[in-house]
Amino acid sequence: MTQFAAPKPTSATSRFAALLESQKGTLYKVAYVYCRDPEDRRDLVQEMAFQLWRAFDRFDGRSSVATWTWRVATNVAISFHRREGRRIRDTLPIELGLEVADFDSDDRGSRVLRALIDDLDELSRALMLLYFEGYDHAEIAEILGTTPSNIGTRLARIRTRLKTQADLQGDGPDD
Repeated sequence: MTQFAAPKPTSATSRFAALLESQKGTLYKVAYVYCRDPEDRRDLVQEMAFQLWRAFDRFDGRSSVATWTWRVATNVAISFHRREGRRIRDTLPIELGLEVADFDSDDRGSRVLRALIDDLDELSRALMLLYFEGYDHAEIAEILGTTPSNIGTRLARIRTRLKTQADLQGDGPDD
């Protein structure tokens, strides 16, 4: 078996390690939305880190590091999800210690919202994640590569769809 020597630390390597440490929460959140299986999440986080490393020397600072990370991570997650052909079925707890109260909540409303968001297409799921993270329309548009007005329109349609579906689920026998 061939062994490869670890790369010697360089200033670029150190800068990237610091960037990765500061942005790991973003990677974990995106991975959680696209993968419920812990092994798949680990694979996806590794793939996101690899793609960030590949693009690191081309990062020109026109956007913030956070915006750039969200964009790369979201695109990798969508591609990963499509490539794997997996559908999100169940919600499993995050094993990496990330504190995301909305995802950890066990109340019925949170479970219903997670299930409804799980049924969205990949782009809409990414849009909702960014919306719940508090990004405004312009920031979401920059991350997803579209316009703020498109984001506003899509969000309005998604919210209407989610409300309609939640109202339908509210008519069930356990209410």
